[in-house]
Parts: sequence; C-alpha cells; structure tokens
Amino acid sequence: MNSNIKQELKSWAKSIFIALGVVVVLRTFLFSPYTVEGSSMDPTLHNKEKVFVNKFNVSNHFERGEIVIIKGDSKNYVKRIIGLPGDTIEMKKDQLLINGVLFEETYLTQKREEAERMGLLLTGDFGPITVPDDEFFVMGDNRLYSMDSRNGLGYIQKDRIIGTTEFVYFPFKSIRDVD
Repeated sequence: MNSNIKQELKSWAKSIFIALGVVVVLRTFLFSPYTVEGSSMDPTLHNKEKVFVNKFNVSNHFERGEIVIIKGDSKNYVKRIIGLPGDTIEMKKDQLLINGVLFEETYLTQKREEAERMGLLLTGDFGPITVPDDEFFVMGDNRLYSMDSRNGLGYIQKDRIIGTTEFVYFPFKSIRDVD
C-alpha cells in the first residue's frame, strides 16, 4: 500500500477517534437528548417531543420555574421546579403561594381554563408544606394528569436532577426554546 494512502487512513482514523471521544464527553457530561413521555407537561412539552438536556450545571444551582429531567427508579421524569429548599408552599383555589407570596404561573393559563370548563380546579389545595434542605418540590404543567411531588414522586433530591431542558429539537416543525 502506498505510504500516502497509509498516512491518509491514519489521519482519518485519528479524526474519527477524536470526534467519537468528543461526542461521548458531550453526551455524558454536557448535553443529552431526552424524549418526553406522557402529557404531564402539556402544553409546554408534548408526548414524544425530543428535547436537549443541559447536564452541565457547575454551581449545582437550580431556579424556580426551570424544567428539569429527574432520575427515577425505572424511568426518568420531566417536571417544573416549583419549590426550592426551605420554601413554604401552599396551593389555595388554584393560587400558588410561595413563602406567603402569590406566585403567578402564566404557563398554566390554557390548562387552568380547561379545568374551569370541567368545573374543576387545575391544582388541588394543599399545604402549607416546607421543602427540606437540598430537595425540591416539582409539578407538571398538566396538573390534572401529572404524577409529581404532590402525589408519588415526593421531594426531589438535588442529585436526582439530571439536567435542565433547553429546547425542543423534534419534531422539526416544533423547534423552540423551553421556558
């Protein structure tokens, strides 16, 4: 075999090896795809949509309202952070109070209207409850059909949060940032 061809093959093999290494590092530590399963985050995220998850959070600091992927025992969950460590949370007549202050959840407008048409509250009353240190209280946006901190998931330890959702990338007609 010609030495030029051997060098070219070596160069290609090296490039492919480096590219695969970069992909493995990015996927393992920085970004990962996730497929939404179910309707608990509807209308913000829809069943079978694919989102990119940012796994790179140096400060390990999460904010209220962020949509996160949570590691479960047999599957992962996508939910919105509602309560931060130490917060006191209460729900009264579909109004969220955090530390005694009304918190507007504008992302619930559509689902709240649907619940009202059915003669229901979107979110049943609960609390006040206090979120333990190093844990979070999470809920889905489709509160009538969401398993979350209220009814099955309980408080979420910080180390169970895989990352935050960044944007929907599939289906292509639905590409958008996730708020």
